[in-house]
Amino acid sequence: MQWFGKGSGNIEDRRGMSSGGVIGGGVGIIVVILGLLFGQDLTGLVSQLPVAQEVQGEAKTGDPTDKEGKFVDGVLESTNQVWVQQFAQMGKEYEKPVLTLFTNSVQSACGNASAAVGPFYCPGDHKVYIDLSFYQDLQNRFGAAGDFAQAYVIAHEVGHHVQNLLGISEKVQRARAQLSEKEYNRLSVKLELQADFFAGLWANHAQNLKDFKLEEGDLEEALTAANAIGDDKLQKQAQGEVVPDAFTHGTSAQRMYWFKKGFETGDIRQGDTFNSSQL
Repeated sequence: MQWFGKGSGNIEDRRGMSSGGVIGGGVGIIVVILGLLFGQDLTGLVSQLPVAQEVQGEAKTGDPTDKEGKFVDGVLESTNQVWVQQFAQMGKEYEKPVLTLFTNSVQSACGNASAAVGPFYCPGDHKVYIDLSFYQDLQNRFGAAGDFAQAYVIAHEVGHHVQNLLGISEKVQRARAQLSEKEYNRLSVKLELQADFFAGLWANHAQNLKDFKLEEGDLEEALTAANAIGDDKLQKQAQGEVVPDAFTHGTSAQRMYWFKKGFETGDIRQGDTFNSSQL
Protein backbone atom coordinates (compact mmCIF):
# COMPACT_ATOMS: atom_id res chain seq x y z
CA MET A 1 0.00 0.00 0.00
CA GLN A 2 1.09 3.58 -0.55
CA TRP A 3 0.02 6.68 1.33
CA PHE A 4 0.89 10.03 -0.22
CA GLY A 5 -1.10 12.37 1.98
CA LYS A 6 -0.67 14.15 5.26
CA GLY A 7 -0.87 12.57 8.69
CA SER A 8 -3.86 12.63 10.99
CA GLY A 9 -2.43 14.98 13.61
CA ASN A 10 -4.07 12.66 16.17
CA ILE A 11 -0.97 10.76 17.29
CA GLU A 12 0.07 10.77 20.92
CA ASP A 13 3.67 9.57 21.06
CA ARG A 14 4.61 8.15 24.46
CA ARG A 15 7.47 6.02 23.20
CA GLY A 16 10.35 6.01 25.64
CA MET A 17 8.14 7.22 28.48
CA SER A 18 7.53 3.82 30.06
CA SER A 19 9.45 0.74 31.13
CA GLY A 20 8.27 -2.85 30.82
CA GLY A 21 6.50 -4.58 33.65
CA VAL A 22 6.73 -8.24 34.52
CA ILE A 23 3.81 -10.54 33.78
CA GLY A 24 4.00 -13.75 35.76
CA GLY A 25 2.82 -17.32 35.41
CA GLY A 26 -0.22 -18.55 33.54
CA VAL A 27 -1.91 -15.13 33.62
CA GLY A 28 0.89 -13.71 31.53
CA ILE A 29 0.57 -16.46 28.93
CA ILE A 30 -3.18 -15.94 28.63
CA VAL A 31 -2.75 -12.18 28.29
CA VAL A 32 -0.20 -12.58 25.53
CA ILE A 33 -2.54 -14.83 23.56
CA LEU A 34 -5.50 -12.51 24.02
CA GLY A 35 -3.49 -9.49 23.04
CA LEU A 36 -2.26 -11.09 19.86
CA LEU A 37 -5.85 -11.73 18.87
CA PHE A 38 -6.39 -7.93 18.60
CA GLY A 39 -9.17 -5.91 20.06
CA GLN A 40 -9.96 -7.83 23.24
CA ASP A 41 -11.96 -5.72 25.69
CA LEU A 42 -9.18 -4.94 28.14
CA THR A 43 -11.15 -2.70 30.50
CA GLY A 44 -10.89 -5.14 33.38
CA LEU A 45 -7.93 -7.17 32.20
CA VAL A 46 -5.18 -4.62 31.76
CA SER A 47 -5.68 -3.00 35.15
CA GLN A 48 -4.78 -6.32 36.81
CA LEU A 49 -1.35 -6.56 35.19
CA PRO A 50 1.71 -5.79 37.30
CA VAL A 51 3.55 -3.26 35.16
CA ALA A 52 6.05 -0.56 35.95
CA GLN A 53 4.92 3.00 36.46
CA GLU A 54 5.50 5.41 33.60
CA VAL A 55 8.58 7.58 33.58
CA GLN A 56 7.94 11.28 34.04
CA GLY A 57 7.72 13.16 30.77
CA GLU A 58 5.39 14.78 28.31
CA ALA A 59 3.91 12.95 25.35
CA LYS A 60 4.48 14.35 21.90
CA THR A 61 1.38 15.13 19.88
CA GLY A 62 0.90 15.73 16.20
CA ASP A 63 2.56 13.92 13.31
CA PRO A 64 5.59 11.68 14.00
CA THR A 65 8.75 12.19 11.97
CA ASP A 66 10.11 8.61 11.98
CA LYS A 67 9.21 6.09 9.28
CA GLU A 68 7.20 3.73 11.49
CA GLY A 69 5.31 6.57 13.15
CA LYS A 70 4.52 8.19 9.81
CA PHE A 71 3.12 4.91 8.53
CA VAL A 72 0.59 4.35 11.31
CA ASP A 73 -0.26 8.06 11.22
CA GLY A 74 -1.09 7.74 7.53
CA VAL A 75 -3.23 4.66 8.11
CA LEU A 76 -5.11 6.45 10.88
CA GLU A 77 -5.76 9.43 8.61
CA SER A 78 -7.02 7.06 5.92
CA THR A 79 -9.48 5.48 8.36
CA ASN A 80 -10.55 8.97 9.44
CA GLN A 81 -11.41 9.97 5.89
CA VAL A 82 -13.41 6.80 5.27
CA TRP A 83 -15.36 6.89 8.52
CA VAL A 84 -16.11 10.61 8.27
CA GLN A 85 -17.81 9.79 4.97
CA GLN A 86 -19.62 6.74 6.35
CA PHE A 87 -20.96 8.58 9.38
CA ALA A 88 -22.07 11.53 7.24
CA GLN A 89 -24.12 9.13 5.13
CA MET A 90 -25.81 7.97 8.35
CA GLY A 91 -26.48 11.56 9.38
CA LYS A 92 -23.90 11.37 12.15
CA GLU A 93 -20.62 13.10 12.95
CA TYR A 94 -17.53 10.97 13.32
CA GLU A 95 -15.27 11.60 16.30
CA LYS A 96 -11.70 10.93 15.22
CA PRO A 97 -9.81 8.71 17.68
CA VAL A 98 -6.34 9.30 19.06
CA LEU A 99 -3.66 6.69 18.38
CA THR A 100 -1.16 6.35 21.22
CA LEU A 101 2.29 4.92 20.53
CA PHE A 102 4.09 3.50 23.55
CA THR A 103 7.02 1.35 24.57
CA ASN A 104 6.73 -1.62 26.95
CA SER A 105 3.82 -0.38 29.07
CA VAL A 106 1.21 2.35 29.11
CA GLN A 107 -1.46 3.93 31.31
CA SER A 108 -4.90 4.22 29.70
CA ALA A 109 -8.38 5.02 30.96
CA CYS A 110 -8.87 1.23 31.01
CA GLY A 111 -5.92 0.73 33.36
CA ASN A 112 -2.26 -0.19 33.08
CA ALA A 113 -1.24 -2.35 30.12
CA SER A 114 1.93 -4.12 29.12
CA ALA A 115 2.98 -4.37 25.49
CA ALA A 116 2.35 -8.12 25.89
CA VAL A 117 -1.40 -7.55 25.50
CA GLY A 118 -0.86 -6.36 21.93
CA PRO A 119 -2.72 -3.48 20.26
CA PHE A 120 -5.98 -2.51 21.94
CA TYR A 121 -8.75 0.06 21.95
CA CYS A 122 -9.90 1.67 25.18
CA PRO A 123 -13.53 2.87 25.08
CA GLY A 124 -12.92 4.93 28.22
CA ASP A 125 -10.71 7.46 26.45
CA HIS A 126 -11.50 6.71 22.78
CA LYS A 127 -7.86 5.86 22.05
CA VAL A 128 -6.10 3.10 20.13
CA TYR A 129 -2.88 1.89 21.78
CA ILE A 130 0.02 0.09 20.12
CA ASP A 131 3.64 -0.74 20.83
CA LEU A 132 5.09 -0.92 17.32
CA SER A 133 7.30 -3.87 18.30
CA PHE A 134 4.10 -5.90 17.90
CA TYR A 135 4.64 -5.77 14.16
CA GLN A 136 7.86 -7.76 14.59
CA ASP A 137 5.89 -10.49 16.38
CA LEU A 138 3.26 -10.39 13.68
CA GLN A 139 5.89 -11.10 11.06
CA ASN A 140 8.30 -13.38 12.89
CA ARG A 141 5.94 -15.40 15.07
CA PHE A 142 2.85 -15.52 12.90
CA GLY A 143 4.27 -15.17 9.41
CA ALA A 144 2.04 -12.19 8.64
CA ALA A 145 4.44 -9.75 7.02
CA GLY A 146 3.71 -6.66 4.97
CA ASP A 147 2.53 -3.11 5.43
CA PHE A 148 -1.09 -3.94 4.68
CA ALA A 149 -1.11 -6.61 7.39
CA GLN A 150 0.08 -3.85 9.72
CA ALA A 151 -2.60 -1.49 8.45
CA TYR A 152 -5.23 -4.17 9.12
CA VAL A 153 -4.23 -4.11 12.80
CA ILE A 154 -4.94 -0.38 13.04
CA ALA A 155 -8.14 -0.61 11.00
CA HIS A 156 -9.47 -3.41 13.23
CA GLU A 157 -8.91 -1.36 16.39
CA VAL A 158 -10.51 1.67 14.76
CA GLY A 159 -13.41 -0.68 14.01
CA HIS A 160 -13.88 -1.03 17.77
CA HIS A 161 -13.95 2.76 18.01
CA VAL A 162 -16.72 2.82 15.41
CA GLN A 163 -18.64 0.24 17.43
CA ASN A 164 -18.20 2.38 20.51
CA LEU A 165 -19.52 5.51 18.78
CA LEU A 166 -22.52 3.62 17.38
CA GLY A 167 -23.42 2.20 20.80
CA ILE A 168 -22.77 -1.40 19.77
CA SER A 169 -20.02 -1.99 22.33
CA GLU A 170 -22.19 -0.64 25.15
CA LYS A 171 -25.00 -3.04 24.30
CA VAL A 172 -22.61 -5.97 24.37
CA GLN A 173 -21.21 -4.90 27.74
CA ARG A 174 -24.69 -4.48 29.21
CA ALA A 175 -25.55 -8.01 28.14
CA ARG A 176 -22.44 -9.41 29.81
CA ALA A 177 -23.94 -9.52 33.30
CA GLN A 178 -26.91 -11.54 32.06
CA LEU A 179 -24.97 -14.19 30.16
CA SER A 180 -22.91 -17.21 31.04
CA GLU A 181 -19.24 -17.15 30.10
CA LYS A 182 -19.96 -19.43 27.15
CA GLU A 183 -22.79 -17.21 25.90
CA TYR A 184 -20.76 -14.04 26.35
CA ASN A 185 -17.85 -15.54 24.44
CA ARG A 186 -20.16 -16.08 21.49
CA LEU A 187 -21.24 -12.44 21.68
CA SER A 188 -17.62 -11.35 21.89
CA VAL A 189 -16.86 -13.32 18.71
CA LYS A 190 -19.58 -11.41 16.88
CA LEU A 191 -18.19 -8.10 18.11
CA GLU A 192 -14.68 -8.96 16.96
CA LEU A 193 -15.79 -10.25 13.58
CA GLN A 194 -17.71 -7.04 13.00
CA ALA A 195 -14.50 -5.10 13.70
CA ASP A 196 -12.84 -7.28 11.03
CA PHE A 197 -15.69 -6.41 8.66
CA PHE A 198 -15.21 -2.71 9.40
CA ALA A 199 -11.50 -3.10 8.63
CA GLY A 200 -12.40 -4.62 5.27
CA LEU A 201 -14.93 -1.86 4.62
CA TRP A 202 -12.20 0.71 5.26
CA ALA A 203 -9.92 -1.01 2.73
CA ASN A 204 -12.70 -0.94 0.13
CA HIS A 205 -13.35 2.79 0.44
CA ALA A 206 -9.71 3.73 0.97
CA GLN A 207 -9.08 2.73 -2.63
CA ASN A 208 -11.09 5.78 -3.68
CA LEU A 209 -8.92 8.20 -1.73
CA LYS A 210 -6.59 10.25 -3.88
CA ASP A 211 -3.77 9.83 -1.35
CA PHE A 212 -4.05 6.06 -0.99
CA LYS A 213 -3.11 3.27 -3.34
CA LEU A 214 -3.52 -0.48 -2.90
CA GLU A 215 -0.79 -2.59 -4.44
CA GLU A 216 -0.69 -6.17 -5.67
CA GLY A 217 -0.64 -8.58 -2.74
CA ASP A 218 -2.05 -6.14 -0.17
CA LEU A 219 -5.34 -8.00 0.27
CA GLU A 220 -3.49 -11.28 0.68
CA GLU A 221 -1.36 -9.74 3.44
CA ALA A 222 -4.43 -8.75 5.43
CA LEU A 223 -6.05 -12.16 4.94
CA THR A 224 -2.84 -13.87 6.05
CA ALA A 225 -2.89 -11.81 9.24
CA ALA A 226 -6.57 -12.59 9.85
CA ASN A 227 -5.88 -16.28 9.32
CA ALA A 228 -2.88 -16.25 11.64
CA ILE A 229 -4.78 -14.91 14.65
CA GLY A 230 -7.94 -17.03 14.53
CA ASP A 231 -8.97 -18.55 17.86
CA ASP A 232 -8.71 -22.10 16.57
CA LYS A 233 -5.19 -21.65 15.22
CA LEU A 234 -3.90 -19.87 18.33
CA GLN A 235 -5.45 -22.41 20.67
CA LYS A 236 -3.94 -25.25 18.68
CA GLN A 237 -0.52 -23.64 18.83
CA ALA A 238 -0.74 -22.78 22.54
CA GLN A 239 -2.37 -25.87 24.03
CA GLY A 240 -2.50 -28.48 21.31
CA GLU A 241 -6.29 -28.58 21.15
CA VAL A 242 -9.21 -26.43 20.07
CA VAL A 243 -11.96 -25.42 22.54
CA PRO A 244 -14.78 -23.69 20.58
CA ASP A 245 -16.65 -22.59 23.72
CA ALA A 246 -13.61 -20.53 24.68
CA PHE A 247 -13.46 -18.65 21.39
CA THR A 248 -13.64 -14.87 21.83
CA HIS A 249 -12.61 -13.59 18.39
CA GLY A 250 -13.64 -16.20 15.83
CA THR A 251 -11.90 -18.84 13.81
CA SER A 252 -9.34 -18.12 11.13
CA ALA A 253 -11.94 -18.86 8.47
CA GLN A 254 -14.49 -16.52 10.08
CA ARG A 255 -12.02 -13.67 10.45
CA MET A 256 -10.96 -13.94 6.83
CA TYR A 257 -14.60 -14.23 5.69
CA TRP A 258 -15.76 -11.06 7.44
CA PHE A 259 -12.76 -8.96 6.45
CA LYS A 260 -13.19 -10.07 2.86
CA LYS A 261 -16.93 -9.38 2.98
CA GLY A 262 -16.29 -5.84 4.17
CA PHE A 263 -13.71 -5.38 1.45
CA GLU A 264 -15.91 -6.77 -1.33
CA THR A 265 -19.17 -5.03 -0.39
CA GLY A 266 -18.05 -1.76 1.18
CA ASP A 267 -21.58 -1.63 2.58
CA ILE A 268 -21.91 -1.11 6.32
CA ARG A 269 -25.39 -2.65 6.20
CA GLN A 270 -23.79 -5.99 5.33
CA GLY A 271 -21.81 -6.08 8.58
CA ASP A 272 -24.46 -7.20 11.07
CA THR A 273 -22.58 -10.13 12.50
CA PHE A 274 -24.99 -10.32 15.43
CA ASN A 275 -27.85 -11.56 13.25
CA SER A 276 -25.88 -13.36 10.57
CA SER A 277 -26.51 -16.98 9.64
CA GLN A 278 -22.76 -17.28 8.93
CA LEU A 279 -22.02 -17.58 12.65
